[in-house]
Amino acid sequence: MKPSESYLKKCYGLIDAVEKQLPVIREVAERFAETILAGRMVHVFGSGHSRIMVEEMWPRYGSYPGFNPMVELSLSFHHPVVGSNGQRQAMYLENVEGLADRILRNYEFDEVDSALVVSSSGCNIVPIEMAEGFKKRGVFVVALVSELHSEVSESKREDGMKLTDFADLVLDTGAPVGDAMVRIEGMEQPVSPGSTVGGCMVVNVIKAELAEILTEAGQPPRALAAGAVVGGERAAEIFEAAYDEHGRRMAKLFANLNRESCDVV
Repeated sequence: MKPSESYLKKCYGLIDAVEKQLPVIREVAERFAETILAGRMVHVFGSGHSRIMVEEMWPRYGSYPGFNPMVELSLSFHHPVVGSNGQRQAMYLENVEGLADRILRNYEFDEVDSALVVSSSGCNIVPIEMAEGFKKRGVFVVALVSELHSEVSESKREDGMKLTDFADLVLDTGAPVGDAMVRIEGMEQPVSPGSTVGGCMVVNVIKAELAEILTEAGQPPRALAAGAVVGGERAAEIFEAAYDEHGRRMAKLFANLNRESCDVV
Protein backbone atom coordinates (compact mmCIF):
# COMPACT_ATOMS: atom_id res chain seq x y z
CA MET A 1 0.00 0.00 0.00
CA LYS A 2 1.32 3.44 -0.93
CA PRO A 3 1.83 5.97 1.91
CA SER A 4 -0.93 8.22 0.57
CA GLU A 5 -3.35 5.29 0.50
CA SER A 6 -2.35 4.32 4.03
CA TYR A 7 -3.03 7.83 5.31
CA LEU A 8 -6.44 8.04 3.65
CA LYS A 9 -7.37 4.62 5.02
CA LYS A 10 -6.47 5.83 8.52
CA CYS A 11 -8.65 8.90 7.92
CA TYR A 12 -11.63 6.62 7.29
CA GLY A 13 -10.95 5.32 10.78
CA LEU A 14 -11.11 8.87 12.11
CA ILE A 15 -14.53 9.30 10.52
CA ASP A 16 -15.71 6.14 12.27
CA ALA A 17 -14.35 7.43 15.58
CA VAL A 18 -16.25 10.69 15.23
CA GLU A 19 -19.44 8.95 14.13
CA LYS A 20 -19.44 6.77 17.27
CA GLN A 21 -19.51 9.95 19.36
CA LEU A 22 -22.57 11.52 17.75
CA PRO A 23 -24.79 11.15 20.86
CA VAL A 24 -22.20 13.00 22.98
CA ILE A 25 -21.64 15.56 20.22
CA ARG A 26 -25.39 16.24 20.17
CA GLU A 27 -25.27 16.73 23.96
CA VAL A 28 -22.41 19.19 23.54
CA ALA A 29 -24.33 21.07 20.85
CA GLU A 30 -27.40 21.31 23.08
CA ARG A 31 -25.34 22.77 25.93
CA PHE A 32 -23.61 25.22 23.60
CA ALA A 33 -27.04 26.24 22.30
CA GLU A 34 -28.10 27.19 25.83
CA THR A 35 -25.11 29.52 25.98
CA ILE A 36 -25.68 31.16 22.61
CA LEU A 37 -29.46 31.49 23.03
CA ALA A 38 -28.76 33.31 26.31
CA GLY A 39 -26.72 35.87 24.38
CA ARG A 40 -23.44 34.59 25.81
CA MET A 41 -20.33 32.97 24.35
CA VAL A 42 -18.83 29.51 23.94
CA HIS A 43 -15.15 30.05 24.80
CA VAL A 44 -12.79 28.03 22.60
CA PHE A 45 -9.14 27.60 23.62
CA GLY A 46 -6.25 25.74 22.10
CA SER A 47 -2.50 26.19 22.26
CA GLY A 48 0.09 24.92 19.81
CA HIS A 49 -1.46 23.30 16.76
CA SER A 50 -4.76 22.99 18.61
CA ARG A 51 -5.19 26.61 17.59
CA ILE A 52 -6.32 25.22 14.22
CA MET A 53 -9.54 23.87 15.75
CA VAL A 54 -10.22 27.22 17.41
CA GLU A 55 -10.03 29.08 14.11
CA GLU A 56 -12.05 26.34 12.42
CA MET A 57 -14.88 27.14 14.82
CA TRP A 58 -14.92 30.92 14.16
CA PRO A 59 -14.57 33.02 12.05
CA ARG A 60 -14.65 31.37 8.64
CA TYR A 61 -17.15 30.42 5.93
CA GLY A 62 -19.86 28.21 7.35
CA SER A 63 -19.31 29.46 10.90
CA TYR A 64 -21.33 31.93 12.91
CA PRO A 65 -21.21 34.18 16.00
CA GLY A 66 -21.40 32.77 19.48
CA PHE A 67 -17.80 31.62 19.89
CA ASN A 68 -14.98 33.44 21.66
CA PRO A 69 -11.72 32.29 20.00
CA MET A 70 -9.07 32.46 22.72
CA VAL A 71 -5.73 32.23 20.90
CA GLU A 72 -2.51 33.35 22.57
CA LEU A 73 0.16 34.12 19.98
CA SER A 74 2.90 33.34 22.49
CA LEU A 75 1.61 29.76 22.57
CA SER A 76 0.78 29.26 18.92
CA PHE A 77 2.89 31.46 16.62
CA HIS A 78 4.95 28.76 14.92
CA HIS A 79 6.19 30.39 11.75
CA PRO A 80 9.63 31.68 12.86
CA VAL A 81 10.47 28.18 14.27
CA VAL A 82 13.74 29.45 15.82
CA GLY A 83 14.96 32.83 17.05
CA SER A 84 12.53 35.43 18.38
CA ASN A 85 9.02 34.00 18.86
CA GLY A 86 10.44 30.56 18.16
CA GLN A 87 8.94 27.16 18.80
CA ARG A 88 11.12 26.48 21.84
CA GLN A 89 9.64 29.47 23.65
CA ALA A 90 6.07 28.50 22.74
CA MET A 91 6.55 24.94 23.99
CA TYR A 92 8.08 26.25 27.20
CA LEU A 93 5.30 28.76 27.84
CA GLU A 94 2.69 26.06 27.28
CA ASN A 95 3.82 24.57 30.58
CA VAL A 96 4.14 27.70 32.70
CA GLU A 97 1.94 27.51 35.79
CA GLY A 98 -0.34 30.50 36.33
CA LEU A 99 -0.41 31.69 32.72
CA ALA A 100 -3.96 30.37 32.24
CA ASP A 101 -5.19 32.42 35.17
CA ARG A 102 -3.65 35.54 33.62
CA ILE A 103 -5.54 34.79 30.40
CA LEU A 104 -8.84 34.18 32.17
CA ARG A 105 -8.43 37.35 34.25
CA ASN A 106 -9.29 39.35 31.12
CA TYR A 107 -12.91 38.19 31.05
CA GLU A 108 -16.06 38.13 33.14
CA PHE A 109 -17.73 34.72 32.95
CA ASP A 110 -21.27 33.56 33.63
CA GLU A 111 -22.62 30.16 34.66
CA VAL A 112 -24.52 29.89 31.37
CA ASP A 113 -21.21 30.15 29.49
CA SER A 114 -19.54 27.05 28.11
CA ALA A 115 -16.06 26.25 26.87
CA LEU A 116 -14.27 23.92 24.50
CA VAL A 117 -10.61 23.30 25.39
CA VAL A 118 -8.55 21.50 22.75
CA SER A 119 -5.30 19.64 23.42
CA SER A 120 -4.15 16.48 21.66
CA SER A 121 -2.35 15.06 24.69
CA GLY A 122 -4.38 16.87 27.35
CA CYS A 123 -1.17 16.92 29.37
CA ASN A 124 0.29 20.42 28.99
CA ILE A 125 -0.19 22.75 31.92
CA VAL A 126 -1.82 25.76 30.27
CA PRO A 127 -4.74 23.89 28.63
CA ILE A 128 -5.28 21.92 31.84
CA GLU A 129 -5.31 25.07 33.95
CA MET A 130 -7.62 26.76 31.45
CA ALA A 131 -10.17 23.99 31.96
CA GLU A 132 -9.62 24.10 35.71
CA GLY A 133 -10.07 27.88 35.71
CA PHE A 134 -13.25 27.66 33.67
CA LYS A 135 -14.67 25.12 36.10
CA LYS A 136 -13.85 27.32 39.10
CA ARG A 137 -15.79 30.12 37.40
CA GLY A 138 -18.86 27.94 36.89
CA VAL A 139 -18.35 27.42 33.15
CA PHE A 140 -19.38 24.12 31.50
CA VAL A 141 -16.24 22.53 30.01
CA VAL A 142 -15.87 20.21 27.02
CA ALA A 143 -12.44 18.71 26.34
CA LEU A 144 -11.30 17.64 22.87
CA VAL A 145 -8.31 15.31 23.03
CA SER A 146 -6.78 12.34 21.28
CA GLU A 147 -7.86 9.79 23.86
CA LEU A 148 -5.37 7.05 22.99
CA HIS A 149 -2.51 9.54 23.01
CA SER A 150 -3.68 11.19 26.23
CA GLU A 151 -4.03 7.88 28.06
CA VAL A 152 -0.37 6.94 27.58
CA SER A 153 1.04 10.47 27.95
CA GLU A 154 2.32 11.86 31.25
CA SER A 155 0.82 15.06 32.60
CA LYS A 156 3.22 17.95 33.11
CA ARG A 157 1.40 18.81 36.35
CA GLU A 158 2.89 17.56 39.58
CA ASP A 159 -0.46 16.11 40.67
CA GLY A 160 -0.74 14.13 37.44
CA MET A 161 -4.12 15.57 36.51
CA LYS A 162 -4.98 15.95 32.82
CA LEU A 163 -7.37 18.09 30.80
CA THR A 164 -10.01 15.38 30.88
CA ASP A 165 -10.05 15.52 34.70
CA PHE A 166 -11.61 19.00 34.52
CA ALA A 167 -14.13 18.33 31.73
CA ASP A 168 -17.86 17.79 31.98
CA LEU A 169 -17.79 16.00 28.64
CA VAL A 170 -14.88 14.57 26.62
CA LEU A 171 -14.62 14.27 22.84
CA ASP A 172 -11.99 12.33 20.92
CA THR A 173 -10.23 13.18 17.66
CA GLY A 174 -9.61 9.48 17.08
CA ALA A 175 -5.90 10.05 16.40
CA PRO A 176 -3.42 7.33 17.42
CA VAL A 177 -0.67 7.44 20.02
CA GLY A 178 1.92 9.95 18.83
CA ASP A 179 -0.59 11.44 16.35
CA ALA A 180 1.36 10.53 13.17
CA MET A 181 -0.40 7.78 11.22
CA VAL A 182 1.91 6.55 8.42
CA ARG A 183 4.97 4.30 8.66
CA ILE A 184 7.61 4.55 5.94
CA GLU A 185 10.02 1.67 5.43
CA GLY A 186 13.51 2.81 6.44
CA MET A 187 12.24 5.63 8.68
CA GLU A 188 12.27 5.40 12.47
CA GLN A 189 9.44 7.89 13.02
CA PRO A 190 5.92 7.84 11.57
CA VAL A 191 4.65 10.84 9.59
CA SER A 192 1.38 12.60 8.75
CA PRO A 193 -0.63 13.40 11.90
CA GLY A 194 -4.34 12.79 12.25
CA SER A 195 -5.50 14.87 15.20
CA THR A 196 -6.22 17.95 13.09
CA VAL A 197 -8.32 15.95 10.63
CA GLY A 198 -10.28 14.30 13.44
CA GLY A 199 -10.50 17.51 15.46
CA CYS A 200 -11.82 19.56 12.55
CA MET A 201 -14.45 16.92 11.87
CA VAL A 202 -15.56 17.03 15.50
CA VAL A 203 -15.90 20.83 15.66
CA ASN A 204 -17.73 21.00 12.34
CA VAL A 205 -20.18 18.27 13.35
CA ILE A 206 -20.82 20.27 16.53
CA LYS A 207 -21.30 23.38 14.40
CA ALA A 208 -23.84 21.64 12.17
CA GLU A 209 -25.85 20.15 15.05
CA LEU A 210 -25.77 23.45 16.89
CA ALA A 211 -27.01 25.39 13.85
CA GLU A 212 -30.03 23.10 13.63
CA ILE A 213 -30.83 23.54 17.33
CA LEU A 214 -30.55 27.33 17.11
CA THR A 215 -32.73 27.43 14.01
CA GLU A 216 -35.39 25.21 15.61
CA ALA A 217 -35.34 27.62 18.57
CA GLY A 218 -36.21 30.49 16.23
CA GLN A 219 -32.72 32.02 16.17
CA PRO A 220 -31.01 30.80 12.97
CA PRO A 221 -27.35 31.81 13.19
CA ARG A 222 -25.74 34.34 10.84
CA ALA A 223 -23.41 31.94 9.04
CA LEU A 224 -20.65 33.54 6.99
CA ALA A 225 -21.12 32.69 3.32
CA ALA A 226 -19.21 33.30 0.10
CA GLY A 227 -20.43 35.66 -2.56
CA ALA A 228 -20.49 32.69 -4.94
CA VAL A 229 -23.20 31.17 -2.73
CA VAL A 230 -25.42 34.10 -1.73
CA GLY A 231 -24.23 36.91 -3.99
CA GLY A 232 -21.58 39.51 -3.24
CA GLU A 233 -23.86 42.13 -1.72
CA ARG A 234 -25.65 39.67 0.56
CA ALA A 235 -22.35 38.10 1.63
CA ALA A 236 -21.03 41.52 2.66
CA GLU A 237 -24.22 42.22 4.63
CA ILE A 238 -23.91 38.91 6.49
CA PHE A 239 -20.25 39.52 7.33
CA GLU A 240 -20.96 42.96 8.76
CA ALA A 241 -23.98 41.74 10.77
CA ALA A 242 -22.10 38.70 12.08
CA TYR A 243 -19.08 40.73 13.17
CA ASP A 244 -21.36 43.27 14.88
CA GLU A 245 -23.13 40.46 16.73
CA HIS A 246 -19.76 39.07 17.79
CA GLY A 247 -18.78 42.48 19.13
CA ARG A 248 -21.99 42.81 21.16
CA ARG A 249 -21.53 39.37 22.66
CA MET A 250 -17.87 40.08 23.47
CA ALA A 251 -18.83 43.35 25.17
CA LYS A 252 -20.68 41.38 27.84
CA LEU A 253 -17.41 39.70 28.82
CA PHE A 254 -15.91 43.08 29.76
CA ALA A 255 -18.83 45.28 30.84
CA ASN A 256 -18.60 44.67 34.59
CA LEU A 257 -15.12 43.20 34.80
CA ASN A 258 -13.90 43.30 38.41
CA ARG A 259 -16.16 46.29 39.07
CA GLU A 260 -16.70 45.40 42.73
CA SER A 261 -13.01 45.83 43.58
CA CYS A 262 -12.38 48.92 41.47
CA ASP A 263 -11.62 52.09 43.43
CA VAL A 264 -12.27 54.36 40.47
CA VAL A 265 -15.91 55.46 40.01
